[in-house]
Amino acid sequence: MRSRAETGLIVLLLLAAMLAGCKPENKFVAPPAAEISVAPPLRQKVTPFIELTGNTEPFNNVDLVARVEGFLTAINYKDGSPAKKGDVLFEIDPSTYEAKVKQAEAELASAKAQLENAQAEFNRQETLLRQNVSAQNTFDMAKAKRDSAAANVQNQDANLTIARINLGYTKVTAPFDSITTRHLISIGEVVGSSVNTKLATSVQLDPMYVTFNVSEQDVLNIRANLKDRRITLDEINKVPLEIGLMTEEGFPHKGHLNYVAPEIDTATGTVLMRGLFENPNRDLLPGFFVRVRLPLGLAEKESLLVPDQVVAEDQAGKYLLVVGKDDTVEQRRITTGPLLPGSLRVIDKGLKADDRVVISTNGRAVPGRKVVPKATTIAQPAAK
Repeated sequence: MRSRAETGLIVLLLLAAMLAGCKPENKFVAPPAAEISVAPPLRQKVTPFIELTGNTEPFNNVDLVARVEGFLTAINYKDGSPAKKGDVLFEIDPSTYEAKVKQAEAELASAKAQLENAQAEFNRQETLLRQNVSAQNTFDMAKAKRDSAAANVQNQDANLTIARINLGYTKVTAPFDSITTRHLISIGEVVGSSVNTKLATSVQLDPMYVTFNVSEQDVLNIRANLKDRRITLDEINKVPLEIGLMTEEGFPHKGHLNYVAPEIDTATGTVLMRGLFENPNRDLLPGFFVRVRLPLGLAEKESLLVPDQVVAEDQAGKYLLVVGKDDTVEQRRITTGPLLPGSLRVIDKGLKADDRVVISTNGRAVPGRKVVPKATTIAQPAAK
């Protein structure tokens, strides 16, 4: 027989087993749905445009050359300094050309004197012929001498003009308001001895050209937006353009279209276009790489906008997270348009005006899961 102690121990073990079997079973409890901010897309009239790349070019760029031979006697500017139209930048020894002007003036005076004498003789012979005192051949000789003297006057006058022009070439002037590059010839050197000697270059920086190429497809899209209406030259000059440098945000420089090539380059399949931009502070320099924004049409159209930072992208393309009517997160494939001021991105396809776009999630919005949407709005961009 078991002792009383053994019996009591068995009872305790049975009671412990019974208590353990009565504990409630552990079950998974799903976490509460995440609260996220959602907002409908912003509706705004936007002029559709495309973004391209281009380069700046000077409005005028002219090499200053010596057109007559001589010693360079003066350089009247500092390298890289601005010059006004007509400013004398270089001087060539004028002595020889001043002498040639005086020589031409003297020869012209002599020719005029000979013409005056020939005219007097012609008048006398004309009178004598009328009185039947002089022979016809004598009159004809006087007329020929008069006409030859008149032609000689014209010839000597032309020589004087050429001599004065060559004298003027001894002063090399700025052809327009510009910046003059460093001089390439030093004082005392002979210039223009065999060919026109390049002295420096005048570069006009205000205004500034920007050239860029537009693909054939984009040209067709522009025509489609214009409903096949051909715009006039005056309208081309009113088409606005915007550009931005690599280090600038957005497109702060405003200008307008200035030229469109009349044909497509078959080698590249593009059309060359050029814009004109005011540049009083020399913010733009020739050769800059720029981003160009070109309107696709002349009229605005209603567009849907969302903050650019909520647009995501994976291997399949760009998408947005939206919340459906049952508060379930959905991944929506989209086609994006241009980026507008205020970091707002135009959504061309894939989004509806009444969609609830996920604005702020902190990573808690997962496609296929329910959420607790918190309504908010997208801020309007600040006025320019």
